[in-house]
Amino acid sequence: MTLQLYGHPFSSYTWKALIPLWADGTPFEFRSVEQHGTEFTELSPFGQFPLLVDDGQVVAESSIIIEYLQRHHPGPNRWIPDGDAGLRVRFLDRVFDQRVMDKATVPVGNVLRPDDQRDPYGDQQARTKLRQAYDWLEQNLPEDGWAVGDTFTMADCAAAPALFYADWVERIGEQRPRLLSYRQRLLAHPAVSRAVEQARPFRHYFPLGAPDRD
Repeated sequence: MTLQLYGHPFSSYTWKALIPLWADGTPFEFRSVEQHGTEFTELSPFGQFPLLVDDGQVVAESSIIIEYLQRHHPGPNRWIPDGDAGLRVRFLDRVFDQRVMDKATVPVGNVLRPDDQRDPYGDQQARTKLRQAYDWLEQNLPEDGWAVGDTFTMADCAAAPALFYADWVERIGEQRPRLLSYRQRLLAHPAVSRAVEQARPFRHYFPLGAPDRD
Protein backbone atom coordinates (compact mmCIF):
# COMPACT_ATOMS: atom_id res chain seq x y z
CA MET A 1 0.00 0.00 0.00
CA THR A 2 1.33 3.45 -0.93
CA LEU A 3 2.34 5.77 1.89
CA GLN A 4 -0.03 8.66 2.50
CA LEU A 5 1.09 12.03 3.82
CA TYR A 6 -1.56 14.41 5.13
CA GLY A 7 -0.59 18.05 5.24
CA HIS A 8 -0.82 21.37 3.45
CA PRO A 9 1.54 22.70 0.76
CA PHE A 10 2.00 26.00 2.64
CA SER A 11 2.73 24.35 6.00
CA SER A 12 6.34 24.53 7.19
CA TYR A 13 6.23 21.20 9.00
CA THR A 14 4.58 19.58 5.98
CA TRP A 15 7.58 20.76 3.94
CA LYS A 16 9.87 19.14 6.44
CA ALA A 17 8.28 15.74 5.78
CA LEU A 18 7.91 16.25 2.02
CA ILE A 19 11.58 17.09 1.48
CA PRO A 20 12.98 13.65 2.45
CA LEU A 21 10.18 11.83 0.61
CA TRP A 22 10.98 13.70 -2.59
CA ALA A 23 14.74 13.53 -2.13
CA ASP A 24 14.63 9.76 -1.63
CA GLY A 25 12.17 9.23 -4.48
CA THR A 26 9.84 7.38 -2.09
CA PRO A 27 6.42 6.62 -3.61
CA PHE A 28 3.63 8.28 -1.62
CA GLU A 29 0.28 9.97 -2.02
CA PHE A 30 -0.05 13.53 -0.78
CA ARG A 31 -3.42 14.29 0.75
CA SER A 32 -4.08 17.97 1.34
CA VAL A 33 -6.06 18.63 4.49
CA GLU A 34 -8.16 21.06 2.46
CA GLN A 35 -9.58 18.14 0.48
CA HIS A 36 -9.18 15.35 3.04
CA GLY A 37 -9.91 17.17 6.28
CA THR A 38 -12.41 14.66 7.64
CA GLU A 39 -10.05 11.72 7.10
CA PHE A 40 -7.21 13.67 8.67
CA THR A 41 -9.25 14.62 11.74
CA GLU A 42 -10.20 11.01 12.33
CA LEU A 43 -6.58 9.88 12.09
CA SER A 44 -4.66 12.65 13.82
CA PRO A 45 -4.09 12.30 17.58
CA PHE A 46 -3.66 16.07 18.10
CA GLY A 47 -5.18 17.64 15.00
CA GLN A 48 -1.76 18.71 13.70
CA PHE A 49 -0.10 17.94 10.41
CA PRO A 50 1.89 16.45 8.78
CA LEU A 51 0.65 12.94 9.40
CA LEU A 52 2.05 9.84 7.73
CA VAL A 53 -0.05 6.71 7.24
CA ASP A 54 1.69 3.47 6.32
CA ASP A 55 -0.70 0.55 5.81
CA GLY A 56 -2.79 1.65 8.76
CA GLN A 57 0.15 2.71 10.92
CA VAL A 58 -0.22 6.40 11.85
CA VAL A 59 2.98 8.36 12.43
CA ALA A 60 2.77 11.91 13.80
CA GLU A 61 5.35 14.70 14.25
CA SER A 62 7.69 15.64 11.41
CA SER A 63 10.95 14.53 13.06
CA ILE A 64 9.46 11.15 13.94
CA ILE A 65 8.12 10.80 10.39
CA ILE A 66 11.64 11.29 9.01
CA GLU A 67 13.10 8.76 11.43
CA TYR A 68 10.30 6.32 10.60
CA LEU A 69 10.99 6.71 6.88
CA GLN A 70 14.69 6.05 7.39
CA ARG A 71 13.92 2.92 9.41
CA HIS A 72 11.07 1.42 7.36
CA HIS A 73 11.40 2.99 3.89
CA PRO A 74 15.12 3.75 3.48
CA GLY A 75 16.31 5.53 0.39
CA PRO A 76 19.65 6.82 -0.86
CA ASN A 77 19.91 9.50 1.83
CA ARG A 78 20.86 8.93 5.45
CA TRP A 79 18.77 11.51 7.31
CA ILE A 80 20.05 10.74 10.80
CA PRO A 81 23.59 9.39 10.90
CA ASP A 82 24.98 7.20 13.64
CA GLY A 83 27.16 8.37 16.52
CA ASP A 84 27.93 11.93 17.49
CA ALA A 85 26.97 13.25 14.05
CA GLY A 86 23.47 11.91 14.67
CA LEU A 87 23.30 13.70 18.01
CA ARG A 88 24.31 16.94 16.29
CA VAL A 89 21.62 16.42 13.65
CA ARG A 90 18.96 15.86 16.30
CA PHE A 91 20.14 18.88 18.28
CA LEU A 92 20.01 21.20 15.28
CA ASP A 93 16.65 19.74 14.29
CA ARG A 94 15.36 20.92 17.68
CA VAL A 95 17.02 24.33 17.26
CA PHE A 96 15.38 24.95 13.89
CA ASP A 97 11.97 23.70 15.05
CA GLN A 98 11.83 25.24 18.51
CA ARG A 99 14.17 28.24 18.39
CA VAL A 100 13.42 29.39 14.84
CA MET A 101 10.15 28.06 13.42
CA ASP A 102 8.12 28.08 16.62
CA LYS A 103 9.30 31.61 17.50
CA ALA A 104 8.46 32.84 14.00
CA THR A 105 4.89 31.60 14.35
CA VAL A 106 4.22 33.87 17.35
CA PRO A 107 4.01 37.16 15.39
CA VAL A 108 2.02 35.34 12.70
CA GLY A 109 -0.47 34.03 15.24
CA ASN A 110 -0.62 37.36 17.01
CA VAL A 111 -1.84 39.23 13.95
CA LEU A 112 -4.66 36.69 13.57
CA ARG A 113 -6.05 37.54 17.01
CA PRO A 114 -8.88 40.01 17.53
CA ASP A 115 -7.49 43.52 17.97
CA ASP A 116 -8.31 43.63 21.68
CA GLN A 117 -6.53 40.31 22.33
CA ARG A 118 -3.22 40.93 20.61
CA ASP A 119 0.00 40.66 22.59
CA PRO A 120 2.63 43.19 21.46
CA TYR A 121 4.96 42.17 24.29
CA GLY A 122 4.80 38.50 23.34
CA ASP A 123 5.38 39.45 19.71
CA GLN A 124 8.52 41.42 20.57
CA GLN A 125 9.82 38.71 22.91
CA ALA A 126 9.48 36.12 20.16
CA ARG A 127 11.30 38.35 17.69
CA THR A 128 14.08 38.94 20.20
CA LYS A 129 14.50 35.19 20.74
CA LEU A 130 14.43 34.65 17.00
CA ARG A 131 17.28 37.14 16.52
CA GLN A 132 19.19 35.40 19.29
CA ALA A 133 18.77 32.09 17.44
CA TYR A 134 19.99 33.74 14.24
CA ASP A 135 23.10 35.02 16.04
CA TRP A 136 23.84 31.59 17.50
CA LEU A 137 23.43 29.93 14.11
CA GLU A 138 25.66 32.53 12.47
CA GLN A 139 28.43 31.54 14.87
CA ASN A 140 27.85 27.78 14.82
CA LEU A 141 26.95 26.79 11.27
CA PRO A 142 29.72 25.84 8.83
CA GLU A 143 30.73 28.33 6.17
CA ASP A 144 29.63 26.00 3.39
CA GLY A 145 27.93 22.65 2.91
CA TRP A 146 25.02 21.66 5.12
CA ALA A 147 24.20 21.97 8.80
CA VAL A 148 26.24 18.90 9.76
CA GLY A 149 29.02 18.44 7.23
CA ASP A 150 28.64 17.61 3.55
CA THR A 151 25.50 15.49 3.85
CA PHE A 152 21.95 16.88 3.66
CA THR A 153 20.25 15.53 6.81
CA MET A 154 17.13 15.90 8.94
CA ALA A 155 18.65 19.09 10.35
CA ASP A 156 18.51 20.63 6.88
CA CYS A 157 14.96 19.34 6.35
CA ALA A 158 14.02 21.33 9.46
CA ALA A 159 16.13 24.35 8.56
CA ALA A 160 14.71 24.87 5.07
CA PRO A 161 11.10 25.77 5.99
CA ALA A 162 12.12 27.37 9.28
CA LEU A 163 14.55 29.83 7.72
CA PHE A 164 12.34 30.35 4.67
CA TYR A 165 9.39 31.58 6.72
CA ALA A 166 11.30 33.09 9.65
CA ASP A 167 13.07 35.48 7.28
CA TRP A 168 9.64 36.68 6.17
CA VAL A 169 8.83 37.51 9.80
CA GLU A 170 12.19 38.88 10.93
CA ARG A 171 14.87 39.44 8.29
CA ILE A 172 18.10 37.52 8.78
CA GLY A 173 19.96 40.51 7.40
CA GLU A 174 23.29 41.08 5.71
CA GLN A 175 24.97 41.22 9.12
CA ARG A 176 24.59 37.43 9.25
CA PRO A 177 26.21 36.40 5.96
CA ARG A 178 26.86 32.78 6.94
CA LEU A 179 23.24 32.15 7.87
CA LEU A 180 21.96 34.04 4.84
CA SER A 181 24.20 31.98 2.54
CA TYR A 182 23.01 28.78 4.18
CA ARG A 183 19.38 29.78 3.56
CA GLN A 184 20.18 30.39 -0.10
CA ARG A 185 21.84 26.98 -0.42
CA LEU A 186 18.81 25.35 1.13
CA LEU A 187 16.42 27.05 -1.27
CA ALA A 188 18.52 25.85 -4.20
CA HIS A 189 18.21 22.19 -3.14
CA PRO A 190 15.86 20.45 -5.63
CA ALA A 191 13.46 19.08 -3.00
CA VAL A 192 13.29 22.41 -1.16
CA SER A 193 12.79 24.31 -4.41
CA ARG A 194 9.93 21.96 -5.21
CA ALA A 195 8.31 22.72 -1.84
CA VAL A 196 8.66 26.46 -2.44
CA GLU A 197 7.01 26.22 -5.85
CA GLN A 198 4.21 23.94 -4.65
CA ALA A 199 3.41 26.45 -1.90
CA ARG A 200 3.58 29.53 -4.12
CA PRO A 201 -0.17 29.63 -5.00
CA PHE A 202 -0.99 29.83 -1.28
CA ARG A 203 1.15 32.85 -0.37
CA HIS A 204 -1.94 34.96 0.12
CA TYR A 205 -2.53 32.85 3.25
CA PHE A 206 0.43 34.50 5.00
CA PRO A 207 -1.22 36.97 7.38
CA LEU A 208 1.74 39.35 7.61
CA GLY A 209 1.82 39.65 3.83
CA ALA A 210 4.24 37.50 1.84
CA PRO A 211 7.23 39.52 0.59
CA ASP A 212 7.79 39.82 -3.14
CA ARG A 213 10.91 37.62 -3.12
CA ASP A 214 12.01 34.00 -2.80
